[in-house]
Amino acid sequence: MKNVTCRMNDTMIRDFVCYLTKEEKSPATIEKYQRDVRAFYKYLNVDKTVDKEITIAYKQELIKAYSPASVNSMLVSINRFLGFVGWNDCQVKGLKIQRRAFAEPEYELSRAEYQRLLEAAKNTKKEQLSLVMETICATGIRVSELEFITLEAARIGRAVVNCKGKRRVIFLPAKLTKKLLGFANQRKVSSGYIFRTRKGTPMNRTRIWEAMKSLCQAAGVPREKVFPHNLRHLFARCYYQLEKDIVHLADILGHSDVNTTRIYTRESVLVHERQIARLGLII
Repeated sequence: MKNVTCRMNDTMIRDFVCYLTKEEKSPATIEKYQRDVRAFYKYLNVDKTVDKEITIAYKQELIKAYSPASVNSMLVSINRFLGFVGWNDCQVKGLKIQRRAFAEPEYELSRAEYQRLLEAAKNTKKEQLSLVMETICATGIRVSELEFITLEAARIGRAVVNCKGKRRVIFLPAKLTKKLLGFANQRKVSSGYIFRTRKGTPMNRTRIWEAMKSLCQAAGVPREKVFPHNLRHLFARCYYQLEKDIVHLADILGHSDVNTTRIYTRESVLVHERQIARLGLII
């Protein structure tokens, strides 16, 4: 195959973002693609030359710094950009990852750790952060979907979420709606977003991520376990342990592929070990 050499520039990235917007990708997806592509752009030589050898070299750098799943996620963004500008010969293959039968304990957030994070938030007067964590964990929504938790949604007990071109209804537990309405009243929210900045805009995912990390020491929870998406995983595990209905769980989470949902419902190593021991196959 012919080796392609091209030069990348800012205009291409902006055009790519416009393309993703017209494709009706979610703001979170567009932000991630742009972040990954700009990181690749920064890696390039001064003349911003792109060829297959450079993308392979960048892939190797990612492998040194990130988990295989993260590497593949970044490569998807870069390959999508390269396809957009017509440089298909510069695209690289993702890593082959064998599906794990269980979740690694060093990354799995437990119910007890979640409760300690809530206590740490309340003890430091971070009421909004505490309620944000409870809302994500009690509903299984993505952090980017918090903007759909509005005063109007809290009043009727359900939120309509539009994400990734799909529309789904999220039911809000009665205890949660009571807290949401009380918080909205305290903050004098008359309509729209319940979780908002002082300027009235939806809370930024980066700010939430950083705020959660700030609780780690007081809560006694390892930093690598604490990020918004892990609350969604905890919801999925708790729901599946109770209902054992992975198809319905996939609908609740907004997954098109049940195989994605299976990643969320993996048991911990300790649970897996106990299950194997109970087989009683050692004489």
